[in-house]
Amino acid sequence: MMNSSATVSAELGLSLVVPEHGCVPLVASLSYSADDPYAIRMAFHVGADEPVEWIFARDLLAVGLEGPAGEGDVHVWPADEDGHELLNIALSSPFGEAHFEAPRGSTAAFLARTYEVIPAGHESDYVDVDTELDELLWRA
Repeated sequence: MMNSSATVSAELGLSLVVPEHGCVPLVASLSYSADDPYAIRMAFHVGADEPVEWIFARDLLAVGLEGPAGEGDVHVWPADEDGHELLNIALSSPFGEAHFEAPRGSTAAFLARTYEVIPAGHESDYVDVDTELDELLWRA
């Protein structure tokens, strides 16, 4: 087993798509940790003291790089606009919705680095089910 504290992170320049107003540039931090092998964390730096963080499946991002993916709060799909490859990321919550455009190549490079930490299909090798179950039952 690999070191479960292995992490991958990247800063990503995004555009918040604002209908009828164009795009607003911002920065997001992507992170992946072997401690939570199924999840990608994306933190948006929007001027608040703490960034706004979303957590979604690594598989969702992988599938979304190739075609439409997602149900519920997170949707991801590729696009090619004016010769620049983009990745669309749409997020929704009870507080509102946001649509971002991310550079597809940089996002794919980040994802490839996560597979160097834990290969696809081997995530369960890094999850201690008994400990996770104990934590869930303790919180209940």
